[in-house]
Amino acid sequence: MSGYIKDTKWEKSKMPAHQSRPRTRDRGSVLNRPEFLSLNQPLRCNAEVRGSARRPGQMKLQQQQSQQPENSQVPSEGGKDRRESLKLPEEDCMQLNPSFKGIAMNSLLAIDICLSKRLGVCAYTSSSWGSVRSMVTLLALTGHGITWICGTLFCLTRSNTLAGQEVLVNLLLALILDVMTVAGVQKLVKRKGPWEMSPGFLDCVAMDTYSFPAAHASRAAMVAKFLLSHLVLAAPLRVLLVLWAFLAGMSRVLLGRHHLTDTACGFALGFLHYSLVETVWLSSGSCQMLISIGTLSWRPFV
Repeated sequence: MSGYIKDTKWEKSKMPAHQSRPRTRDRGSVLNRPEFLSLNQPLRCNAEVRGSARRPGQMKLQQQQSQQPENSQVPSEGGKDRRESLKLPEEDCMQLNPSFKGIAMNSLLAIDICLSKRLGVCAYTSSSWGSVRSMVTLLALTGHGITWICGTLFCLTRSNTLAGQEVLVNLLLALILDVMTVAGVQKLVKRKGPWEMSPGFLDCVAMDTYSFPAAHASRAAMVAKFLLSHLVLAAPLRVLLVLWAFLAGMSRVLLGRHHLTDTACGFALGFLHYSLVETVWLSSGSCQMLISIGTLSWRPFV
């Protein structure tokens, strides 16, 4: 026993001094205690922090990839599909912080749809105002494109003055421009009405099959502005004409065919059509030439 103790002492005395001193210093250091061990650890980079926050599925996939041999660089199709299924849908994630513009637009659209459905009191015969649906339909018919084009052609055949024919020809061109422009915008936007109703026969003929913009509102605003500018009317008739334009546009909202924003944009588009027609107003000579071409009585070489 004494020999063993002597051998141990001999080994300790044989240990170099530069190795025994660090051990003694480490044993007495306060930072080596368990509560201070985190201070000695190096800071982890952002990639490691993000990696620790990954889902268990991804961590399991990384462990499987690390266990695979390095020489297997070309994985099988089944393993590739399995890894793709475990990936996070980064592109399809929901936007948790939408912009203020997007929130405002979605809110306005929701309010527009809600108010339009509430105002569709004549959409069906079983609606709250279903008893006056036929009257509202008749009012909407007064703003239809086919009605105004046929009425303008009839008045043009009965007119005998050059001034009257000039006004009627320009009105006819304005109506055709309105029908074509509204039909083109509706085909581009393809917005459905608030009640998802199928268009009628006259709507299909006039190419008024979608909701935005409202064709009746555009036509009523254009015709009202045109007649107020080129006809001499008394004050009561002018008020009635403006009231008719407003009711003709709103009648389609009551019938559940258009939204409120469709009608508002239709009114604005009607004023734009009137301004365009006034800019390219055809003179009396040009109107007479168009009338002669339409009646097949034009003789250009005489």
